[in-house]
Amino acid sequence: MCYIMRMTKTVTLRDANQQFARCIREVEAGEEFVITRNGTPVARLVPIGGRRVLTEKQQAALELLREAMREGLPIGAGKLDRDALHER
Repeated sequence: MCYIMRMTKTVTLRDANQQFARCIREVEAGEEFVITRNGTPVARLVPIGGRRVLTEKQQAALELLREAMREGLPIGAGKLDRDALHER
């Protein structure tokens, strides 16, 4: 199972009130918001269950990233393994 690290966004109470529907859509997608009043955090808006749901486009991008990580980047250093990195 792969967990996606959440990024907490800060939003003022006024902005949260004016853009509530957008905030809820982002929370449904896994985002978290800290709501502030006069610069002081007063509430946190988080998804129930804590599991981020990716859109099809996000899932496809994640799969491309995973494939690139499996293949690695050509940096001209040859194949490296743990023993080569930590010579004994």
